[in-house]
Amino acid sequence: MTDTLDLSALLDSLRTTPAMLSKQAIQQPAEAMRDATRSLTREQLYALPGDDTAAIACGDHFQLLAIEGMLPGFVQAAPWFAGWSAVMANVSDITAMGGRATAVVNAYWHHEQDAAKQLLAGIRAACDAYGLLLAGGHTSLATGNPTALAVAITGIAHKLLSTLHVAPGQVLAMAVDLEGDWHADSTYWKAFEGVPAERLRSKLEVLPRLAEAELLHAAKDISNAGVLGSLLMLLETTGCGATIDLNALPCPEGADFSRWLQVFPSYGFLMTLDESDWPHVQAAFAFEGLRCERIGHVNASGSLDVQAGEQRSTFWNLREQAFTGFSYPNHDLSPLKLNQQEH
Repeated sequence: MTDTLDLSALLDSLRTTPAMLSKQAIQQPAEAMRDATRSLTREQLYALPGDDTAAIACGDHFQLLAIEGMLPGFVQAAPWFAGWSAVMANVSDITAMGGRATAVVNAYWHHEQDAAKQLLAGIRAACDAYGLLLAGGHTSLATGNPTALAVAITGIAHKLLSTLHVAPGQVLAMAVDLEGDWHADSTYWKAFEGVPAERLRSKLEVLPRLAEAELLHAAKDISNAGVLGSLLMLLETTGCGATIDLNALPCPEGADFSRWLQVFPSYGFLMTLDESDWPHVQAAFAFEGLRCERIGHVNASGSLDVQAGEQRSTFWNLREQAFTGFSYPNHDLSPLKLNQQEH
């Protein structure tokens, strides 16, 4: 698959995509929060940025909380799809934490009645599909308003798949629903159209079930930063590194690596686990018609290295350059016995 690929040129082009640059803008709030985190326990860190959601300890479970803001141009051009996508992205964040989503609220500004109705219809359709309560929100509809949408979500997890659990020696795996197609000429991979609601929900159940069976350590949904950017966010919290093999990635037949590495799938996750648990994890995804493959291993280098056949190149060295800036190098993040989280 990679015989004619120029790996160095490919990685050079991926480092400066708009999505990668937007993730680096997170360094500003990360810097502002750094001093306040130095004396926190691991359980307190679960509630802070670094994962796909905040995870707040509540007795024998965690309350999960996340929010997604949508690009104004997207909301303007495709209001229904933007509404749906805002919910779907939030659901993926909850799922990546080993949780189950419960309810959403929205805040939107618009100046067109019909477009605002489409936006809300998309939100409602996604809530119905994923079995969520649409609990309300904030509406501002008036002439002269900008076009803006944000959706927040809550959920519950009994065993967390936090990036704070990533450690050297763990297997890296990628799971994706390949029964879909590209959305127009974008990097968005849609695998939900025409899929019954019960199938969408069943596929989402795989991660929380694996978490509760203690077969995964950590997970991260594949976001608009693509495969490599999402991997960096998975690794950055604990300052780990990894080597991945492009030939091992689950991908559509004949996929263009440049496009696929930038993919933002409607169902796609990166995970870490123990080698001994790999057969059970792969089988759980396969049962739902999902592709899951081992793509590499976590190490202590702080560098994300990529190999393609005989070629090997460094995509990013977190010790030389932060990505989002959310890392906790001054904390004791030595590996826990799998998911033995303090309560």
